[in-house]
Amino acid sequence: MAERVLMIEDDQGLSAMVEEYLAPFGIRLTAYPTAAQGLRLLAKETFDALILDIMLPDVDGLEGCRRVRAEHDIPILMLTARGDEMDRIVGLELGADDYLPKPFNPRELLARLRAILRRGSMAGARHERTLRFGRLEIDRNARVVRIGGDERPVTSYQFDLLWALAMHAGRVMSREALMDTVRGEQFEAFDRSLDVHISRIRAAIEDDPKRPRRIITVRGAGYVFAKHQDP
Repeated sequence: MAERVLMIEDDQGLSAMVEEYLAPFGIRLTAYPTAAQGLRLLAKETFDALILDIMLPDVDGLEGCRRVRAEHDIPILMLTARGDEMDRIVGLELGADDYLPKPFNPRELLARLRAILRRGSMAGARHERTLRFGRLEIDRNARVVRIGGDERPVTSYQFDLLWALAMHAGRVMSREALMDTVRGEQFEAFDRSLDVHISRIRAAIEDDPKRPRRIITVRGAGYVFAKHQDP
């Protein structure tokens, strides 16, 4: 069955090119030029992923991302044409799973799209494992994170990062190893993207995100998930 992807992009020539390129790979693209049209359709129909441009004629793409994430757990790939690094950071903080700067190679778009589609499909798959570290529970079956039984908000990408770290608790994981484990592809990474995701995970699971006790930065080496139990 073809995977359905919604694209909200005002450049209709670009949308047509992407639709034509993705079709032979079993990805059926539906494109709309405005956030209003795309979000209305998203409320009515089910899609496997969303490609969202950051510069739209009616609603800023960052605001669009915030609205989507408030209502849907769909994987989001942001398209960014701006050179301002903060736009990319804010997009990740608002819940985007990945980003791709314009102009882009369609092959890279496909690779990144496949990566977030894989993560999205994992959300519907059943797994047996649940990791527990004191009050922290990482439920791979439901793909939720709980502290003392209360769910904490993380995106699909952030859940996979946390799971990878927790599965290797006590071992330092380099940035490259983490991104390769989660994405399943080698990319030239946006330097701050991993840091932003780790920051959001800490905000969800740490008592004091500024003084983390779970996910520790090992300067010059990467990150380590501490194995200690909560008191």
